[in-house]
Amino acid sequence: MASVFSSSTSVTLRMTPMYLKPQSDHLQLRKLFVCSCTQLRVPFPKCSVRLYMVSFNPFYGRRGLRSFSVDSSSGVGGKHPERHVTSGVFGPNNFQSSSNDLEGQLQELFDEVKTMIKLGKEDDAIDLLQANYEAVKEQVDSGARGIEEAAVLDVIALGYMALGDLRTIASLMDALHKIVTGLKDEEPLLDSILMHMGSMHAKLEKFDLSVCFYRRSLQIMERKYGTKSSFLCTPLLGMAKVLGTSGRATEAIEMYQQVIKILESSRGEDCEELIVPLCALGNLQVKEGKASDAEYTFNRVVNIYMRSYGENDERVGMAMCSLAKVKCAKGNVNEAIDLYKSAIQILRDSKDVALDDEVMEKMRIDLAELLHAVGRGEEGRALLEECLLISEKFKGKENPSLVPHLVNLATSYSRSKNFAEAERLLRISLQIMMKIVPPDDPSITFPMLHLAVTLYNLHRDEEAERLALDVLCIREKAFGKESLPVGEALDCLVSIQTRLEKDNSELVELLKRVLKIQEKAFGSESEEVMETLKKIVHYLDKMGMKDEKYPLKKRLSILRNRHKQMAIY
Repeated sequence: MASVFSSSTSVTLRMTPMYLKPQSDHLQLRKLFVCSCTQLRVPFPKCSVRLYMVSFNPFYGRRGLRSFSVDSSSGVGGKHPERHVTSGVFGPNNFQSSSNDLEGQLQELFDEVKTMIKLGKEDDAIDLLQANYEAVKEQVDSGARGIEEAAVLDVIALGYMALGDLRTIASLMDALHKIVTGLKDEEPLLDSILMHMGSMHAKLEKFDLSVCFYRRSLQIMERKYGTKSSFLCTPLLGMAKVLGTSGRATEAIEMYQQVIKILESSRGEDCEELIVPLCALGNLQVKEGKASDAEYTFNRVVNIYMRSYGENDERVGMAMCSLAKVKCAKGNVNEAIDLYKSAIQILRDSKDVALDDEVMEKMRIDLAELLHAVGRGEEGRALLEECLLISEKFKGKENPSLVPHLVNLATSYSRSKNFAEAERLLRISLQIMMKIVPPDDPSITFPMLHLAVTLYNLHRDEEAERLALDVLCIREKAFGKESLPVGEALDCLVSIQTRLEKDNSELVELLKRVLKIQEKAFGSESEEVMETLKKIVHYLDKMGMKDEKYPLKKRLSILRNRHKQMAIY
């Protein structure tokens, strides 16, 4: 939790961070450069292994996989008895010994589900999946637990994954787990099913199981294709992503490096397929504080794209942005700024990147923050104004997406001591928010707290206090009295009430609440705790409470010495 106020009465304001939400599992390539640890895929050739069907055994029931083509006005089964079945139904005569039939119909089923979802017919997609589940469940309950049943359950699970129904996926994974456990590794298509199970268990945050399924899939593929085949890259990438997410960074890095080595030996050191594992590796290296390694990694990405597409391609711009972040992490601020500027210019000139592209917007904000940090506030503010104008042009002047830009710009003006302009922008942002959310919605407290800080700097303390109290009340109800957002509001309120000469004992009690929150969130030896201890000691000294002050002052002294030693080393 960053304090709104420093230890005295000065104000510390930060730009509003912009976070991108992945829109699908198949992210556009450019988002590899701005999203850490996203699920990445490489366009390797498909495995040539086919499913070899066995003859249908009537003992298992009269129905196999059923694929329905759904009309929006019709129904299926007991829920919609008037629904018409237009696609074939697997029965005793439909099962063929050829694998092409099952694979083709499974693909048809999955494509049909995806089309329904795309058209907004999610209920129809669910009916279709449920009908097929009931059919395969009948076979499983009758004792059929072979690769065919596993393949059908796998496709049904993928359909529910496309719908985002994790609860149903969890149930399907349990059923599928029981089947694949009894299958021999030699079964065709088992490696692909296991990879899907690894991916879906990762979505369910069952990381240990995810790794197990990926590992078994990898072992099967190693026996089939050898340890240097590019087919291994897909399970290796999936497993590396899970390991990185679950805190096993060293193992993840080794796997990304293994993928890179395989591709280099089979495709060459400048092949474009290297981009995906290199970006994933670079993001993980940044996360682990290995900035020098990440710099080398992203330099490779930039160079591969430059050689493949030329210096002015948008992909080069995206890669340069990631490299800029690494340069910044290493302390090479001027190099980072130059890279950001070059990247943004490349994207501006590109015909394939829209002016209001959210990735480009994030680049502008990141660069603006960096420029402010090095004292080049006017340049940074120009970028923030550009973000606001673009949003106004494409989304309208009362769209809620303008609020972060208004707050960012207000923050910039506050840093340059133009608090009147900051107030104007923050009031506009509050007006927009109040039209779309109820007055006690916690999202409204962000611009509201910024406005309280701004009014404090304009010496309008009573108005600032009222806003800070409102923020505190809303956040306590929304997040709990010991939450970080509440601690931030309390810290702000203390500084305001100090200048209003409120009772020192009340201020100490508020600060003790802040201290408790910070200790829980950041640890008892954090910088945040040290700053709050300074304030408490200050007020206790003013109140002449020496006995209570002494242990806190001693603790503060120990913390200061530890932080000095950490700075030296």
